[in-house]
Amino acid sequence: MESLKGKNILIVGATGGIGNKLVKLLVAGGANVFITGRNLEKLNGIALEYGIPGAHIKQADISNMHQVNELKEAFFQTFSTIDILVNAAGIGIIKPVVTLSEQEFVKTLHYNLIAPFLLIKSFLPSMQEHKRGLIINIPGVLGKVPMAGAAAYSASKYGLVGMMQCIREEVKRTDIRITNLFLGGVDSSFWDTIDLRVQRDKMIVAEEAAKAIWFLCQQPVSGVVSEMVLQPFNHQAI
Repeated sequence: MESLKGKNILIVGATGGIGNKLVKLLVAGGANVFITGRNLEKLNGIALEYGIPGAHIKQADISNMHQVNELKEAFFQTFSTIDILVNAAGIGIIKPVVTLSEQEFVKTLHYNLIAPFLLIKSFLPSMQEHKRGLIINIPGVLGKVPMAGAAAYSASKYGLVGMMQCIREEVKRTDIRITNLFLGGVDSSFWDTIDLRVQRDKMIVAEEAAKAIWFLCQQPVSGVVSEMVLQPFNHQAI
C-alpha cells in the first residue's frame, strides 16, 4: 500500500456526508488535503474541525467553468502538483420519466457528467506533465445497473463511466490511474431531498464508504484498482 503522507489530495464535495468523513481519514494519514464544495460555512467548519489551513479551502460550484478555473488557481497556488483527485460531488433526482422535466434531466447531466469533465480538463494536464496521478470518481451502482425512476441519474453516471474509460485510454502510457467506485445506497444527506421510500438503516454508513475511498487512495503504484463495488448486504444489485 502507498503511504498517504505528503500526498497532495483535492477532495471535491468535501461538505457531503462521505466527503467529510474522508477528509478526517486523509488528514490523519498525513496527506496534504485541499477541500472544496458549494457551502462555504460547512467548508470552514470542516477546516476548523480537522486543522486544515484557510489557504487549503475554496468554495466552488464545479458545474461552472469559471469557478473550476478559480479552484485550479487556488489549488496550484498552494501545491505545485496534484497526486490524487477525489470527486465525491453530485446530485440525485429520482422520479419516473413521465414526471421528469427537461430542466431536471439537463441539471442532472450538468452536475454529474459535465462537472467532472470540467474538473478533468483543469487538473489532468498537471498529472500528464508529471506522468502520474490518481483520479477517483463515484458513479454508484446506478452507473452500472438500471433502476426505475433513475433515467436522468443513470444517464449521467453511465456517461461518467464511459468518459473515464476513454480518458483511461488517453493516459495509458503514463502512471495516471483511474478508479471508479460503484457505491450502493449510502445513508447520507443524498436521500434528504429524494421522494422515495428507502430503508436508510440498512444502507452503508457514510464512514464505511469513506474508508473505501481512503483505501483506494493508497492503492499500490504497481497496479490499479479499476473498479470497486460496495453495496448494502441486503440490497445487492451487482
